[in-house]
Amino acid sequence: MTEAPASTIRRLARSTPQAALGTLDPDGAPYVSLVLIAVDHDASPLLLLSDLADHTMHFKRDARVSLLLDGTIGMASPLAGARATLMGEIMEASAAHQAARFLARHPDAASYAGFGDFNFYRLKLRRAHLVAGFGRIHWVEGSEVLLPEDDQLPLAAAEPDILAHMNADHADAVALYATRLLGRPDGAWQMTGIDLEGADLRLGGSVARLWFDQPVRDAESARAALVGLVRRARQGDRATGH
Repeated sequence: MTEAPASTIRRLARSTPQAALGTLDPDGAPYVSLVLIAVDHDASPLLLLSDLADHTMHFKRDARVSLLLDGTIGMASPLAGARATLMGEIMEASAAHQAARFLARHPDAASYAGFGDFNFYRLKLRRAHLVAGFGRIHWVEGSEVLLPEDDQLPLAAAEPDILAHMNADHADAVALYATRLLGRPDGAWQMTGIDLEGADLRLGGSVARLWFDQPVRDAESARAALVGLVRRARQGDRATGH
């Protein structure tokens, strides 16, 4: 069965650590730059940007921006792969967990996140344009892409404890997720995020995404999903991941 366009867009957002940010300069001309992104529990993109950067000065005048998510990297035929343009307004991200999710996704950013000119931002998604290969082109409303915020609250509250527990007490399980289920190389993989749809893993500069078979909504259901995936890994099965 073909994946729903909104789900494909969320999959790209949760799997892609960087994006092209499009802004409008003072003359109304388009300007594009490379940025790092993370994703909130509801799938809203999160960014850490300097006030001194041109793109920041642009969106402080006009908050309308776009983000291009590229899922075609490494493909022999990139135009057959999936990419999505997210359109909306950018605003400051004030929730503590949003900063924590970004820094867990991009730990090197901690070295400059505290500088006075850097701030965290969130994209208020209005529309998205998905191109997922030849003939699969869709406009999708932002409300279809984003998950209901209230559904995310229990797991968001439990996330710090889950990550600390998995990385401190079950590092072997995290490594199994990466190597056995996702086919990644051996190493000291860390779990950097967990949300309703899956978990984020990192080893040095490499990131990987582990998807759950069913949505998880709290610590108890997350534990059941993670235990089930360890069992699958030990049985030698493969999961879907990027």
